[in-house]
Amino acid sequence: MNTPSGKPRKVIPIASADPQNEIASLYEAQKKVYPRSISGYFARWRWILVFFTQIVFYGLPWLQWGERQIMLFDLGARRFYLFGLVLYPQDFIYLTTLLIISALALFLFTAVAGRLWCGFACPQTVYTEIFMWIEHKIEGDRSARLRLDGSPWTFEKIWKKTVKQFLWIAVSVWTGFTFVGYFVPIRQLGGELMALQGTWQIFWVLFYGFATYGNAGFLREQVCKYMCPYARFQSAMFDRDTLIVTYDEARGEPRGPRTKTVDYKAKGLGDCIDCTLCVQVCPVGIDIRNGLQYECIGCGLCVDACNTVMDKMQYPRGLIRFSTQNGVSRGWGKVEILKRVMRPRVLIYSGILVALSLGMLLSLAVRTPFKVDVVRDRAALARIVAGGKLENIYRLQIMNATEVSQHYRLSVSGLEGAQLVAEPEYVIEPAQSRWVVVQVHVPYGSLPEGSHPVRFEVLAVESGAKVLEKSVFLVPRQ
Repeated sequence: MNTPSGKPRKVIPIASADPQNEIASLYEAQKKVYPRSISGYFARWRWILVFFTQIVFYGLPWLQWGERQIMLFDLGARRFYLFGLVLYPQDFIYLTTLLIISALALFLFTAVAGRLWCGFACPQTVYTEIFMWIEHKIEGDRSARLRLDGSPWTFEKIWKKTVKQFLWIAVSVWTGFTFVGYFVPIRQLGGELMALQGTWQIFWVLFYGFATYGNAGFLREQVCKYMCPYARFQSAMFDRDTLIVTYDEARGEPRGPRTKTVDYKAKGLGDCIDCTLCVQVCPVGIDIRNGLQYECIGCGLCVDACNTVMDKMQYPRGLIRFSTQNGVSRGWGKVEILKRVMRPRVLIYSGILVALSLGMLLSLAVRTPFKVDVVRDRAALARIVAGGKLENIYRLQIMNATEVSQHYRLSVSGLEGAQLVAEPEYVIEPAQSRWVVVQVHVPYGSLPEGSHPVRFEVLAVESGAKVLEKSVFLVPRQ
């Protein structure tokens, strides 16, 4: 068969009924990764962050602030409780700013030291580490797991797999329960689940539990390699002065096995003994000796493994280490590498991050502890009432964003002769809101027809804080 250009077209069989025919697969068979356990500096830091992040995640919903949960995103009541703060949908700007700060912090840390977030604090990494620890305790280390998975089904294999799955499910369900506990009071949620009440709560607990079970128990490195977008656009934030896990090829090559007593230099060998331990400990199953790869999450376990081998061989440490591409190629030491940290990209990220953080903290510090919304009554635009007054009706929503009851006084300004007809004082319970109906009267004929600006002032008696809200006073045609 020829192409339009006249050249013969190459046909590759995808599948064939004849087993003797060659078959070309369109997809590479995915092999399961069996990471080997390793101890060392970076392995210890990974576990420190596992403990820290999970103590915070699992423990925070159970802490109380007064009579409420210390952190609660109450979507039904449209209130967010963060320690001593009560935020309303009108405070969405704070959430937006927090997300921008988080993104800039990620850009900054990536520009300085690569994918440290992925390797040490990402939830996918943390829960995968927990699940692999359970697997290691029940099924054994890497070689034992390989033998177990390759052996036929026996009583030993069945009970080990069963216990492992049971513990995975238990951790997953508890994780889903804790996550939903940030949106529903966790004590109330526990009671509802025990009584098999709350269909949606049960659904979301199981949904997030299943996501944890699938991602950490089975998908694992596949999430980092194929599902997480961060791995794809990280190259835009990297440069030759970004700290990454590097293999010193000039020192390590040519690699080859040898005994400790051999004069490997005389044989023309490098420091790498080709033990592949760096590959065996990698949670994503890559060979760092092939250079920088997008799959690398920067966990540093290969550094621990290689340093262990270098110590045994009595070679200098650092064949695999955290360094920069410029540092490796130019033979820089730590001082020269650190000097390149404060480059323009890092300074710009840092400046914007500091400015946004200070601005957000300052805004929270001077934030008025209540909110006011003014809505005109559209059912009656204007009407003449007793005493020769022209009346407009308004509805004010006052939202108490404090943890104690507050008294509020209302007044009106901006119109000559305006009179506010309302109760002298309103009491609003902690973290509650109330709609208040008020009337504004002006002498009939004192204003020309049309709309006129009017201001409502709401005073918090206890704190002395004031809020001014604008509206309009309508005068109909004569």
